[in-house]
Amino acid sequence: MSSMQMDWARHAPPAEEVPTGLRILGTALRTAFIAALLILTVKVSQPQSETIWTAYDTPVDLARMALGLLVCVWIALQCFAVPNSAQGLQTWVYLGLTALPFAVICIVVVW
Repeated sequence: MSSMQMDWARHAPPAEEVPTGLRILGTALRTAFIAALLILTVKVSQPQSETIWTAYDTPVDLARMALGLLVCVWIALQCFAVPNSAQGLQTWVYLGLTALPFAVICIVVVW
């Protein structure tokens, strides 16, 4: 174990020391933000002029759908990578409070 890993392990609080309110708020904001990104990605990656079943006729729509599918899978996998430290949850609280309204505005505008 390197000295940097040992230093980090020494200062990282155990999962039991994270306050319950911070854990709930951080997890809720993180989940809402990831869900908003997923909704936005699904909407943006839909074919522009056709249905899903005829998207293979237009290469641009097919590429948009394929890339959108990959991004949606990656975003969905992020739901399972939950931060356990107080610093990680605190970051998600700040990020959720600032980025979630912007993501919701983008969903409303795109829809």
